[in-house]
Amino acid sequence: MAISVESFFLSPEAEGTLQAQIQQMIAQGILSGRFRKGEKLPSSRRMAEHLGVSRITVTLAYTELQANDYLESRDRSGYFVSQNAPEPPAFTPSAAKGDMIDWGRAIGRRYTGGATPEKPRDWSSYPYPFIFGQTDPSLFDHASWRHCALRALGQKEFQALAADAYDQDDPKLIEFIARHTLPRRGILAEPGEILLTMGAQNALWLTAQVLLTQRRTAAVEEPCYHALRDILTQSRCHMAPVPVDRDGLRPQALPERAEVIFTTPSHQAPTNATMPLDRRQELLTRAREMEALIVEDDYEFEISFLRAPLPSLKSLDTDGRVIYVGSFSKSIFPGLRLGYLVGPQAFIREARALRASVLRHPPGHVQRTTAYFLSLGHYDSLIRRIGKAYARRRQVMETALEDQGLGVEGRGVFGGSSIWMRAPEGVDTEDLARRLQARGVLIEPGRPFFEAARAPRNFYRLAYSSIPSERIADGIGILANELRA
Repeated sequence: MAISVESFFLSPEAEGTLQAQIQQMIAQGILSGRFRKGEKLPSSRRMAEHLGVSRITVTLAYTELQANDYLESRDRSGYFVSQNAPEPPAFTPSAAKGDMIDWGRAIGRRYTGGATPEKPRDWSSYPYPFIFGQTDPSLFDHASWRHCALRALGQKEFQALAADAYDQDDPKLIEFIARHTLPRRGILAEPGEILLTMGAQNALWLTAQVLLTQRRTAAVEEPCYHALRDILTQSRCHMAPVPVDRDGLRPQALPERAEVIFTTPSHQAPTNATMPLDRRQELLTRAREMEALIVEDDYEFEISFLRAPLPSLKSLDTDGRVIYVGSFSKSIFPGLRLGYLVGPQAFIREARALRASVLRHPPGHVQRTTAYFLSLGHYDSLIRRIGKAYARRRQVMETALEDQGLGVEGRGVFGGSSIWMRAPEGVDTEDLARRLQARGVLIEPGRPFFEAARAPRNFYRLAYSSIPSERIADGIGILANELRA
């Protein structure tokens, strides 16, 4: 590998001759580890032109460095970092010179400190990964996705790939969502009422930024999706946690002062409670009385392998007060980072302007590839395959949990990809998760889903989306033994 000539520059504050400055510059690069053994330096002619010095000055510097074993010369090939060059120090370099800023005072707003759980990046190497939200490569249609990606790279698709669409989205993908995806949820929407986002989390962030202020109150489920709580904390609005029961959010428990209600009626996050139809109607009536808006996160509605899902809140809304959040990241693969918002044009217009100021739009190639994957029928085939696999895995998991006598707290009425669990009182599932990880079992502790001040420690989530059926019983057995211990 060749070292770019742009890596070198002479500091106007440097002391000594030009030859000495060049020697010091190269030696420091080697000692810091930036230049590695065997890498080729720029020719003396290119280096001289770049630095604005004579070629003989560079040649003398290279020769001196060669004499000190920093460089080696290869016949007709130039100079390279010597294999005998001094090794970079093993210690961590100190802070950059001149960093005298008090960042504790300089940072105006803080975004760290949330309750986002940590998941091992190498989760797939564990024998028993009961991890939520990851893709099982054995179920994914790699060949069809590759075909769609190549088609989206074609010459005819160059504009979709390379153009700056500013605040607009791929018309092919918007058309499919409007004509095929949303009607399955009973939703009819015009293109101007749909906005693509970088996943559901980005959709929730845009919604919170547009609808909430420091004086407004957001009602959230308790427990709820941990990232939503972080988003609302950053918006500086007032938060009103509303406890959920086995049917999800309780409309009569909503505080009068709430202007925006966040809910996950199809699969409550994380308890998997499914809101019945009569409660959905009750929630819409209650929101009308309060003059509140509803943000419906309809994640995992596609994964309904037990029976057809209930109509979405958005489809039952006659007032235009429901903002709908959908995502392809859960059903295709999480790294896709592609979701969408559906709402009145006045709201979408503001969300579109905010998105444009932050990230313009999701990458064009990703949008067009997804449009082909959906329109050619590969998505529907993938959902059917996932549904069959999840149905088998869920049956195996429920049998194993029953055999081991473990406490199930919530399971999705229509399907989903996980089961919400309760350990005996006194068990800290974060400590349990650490012990299980050492034995090859990954679970998700429940504490991050609760408000910090009153978070119980004995809940956890088991997902069956990322573990083969034949490993589930053994993993549950290890979990049960740790709980008994």
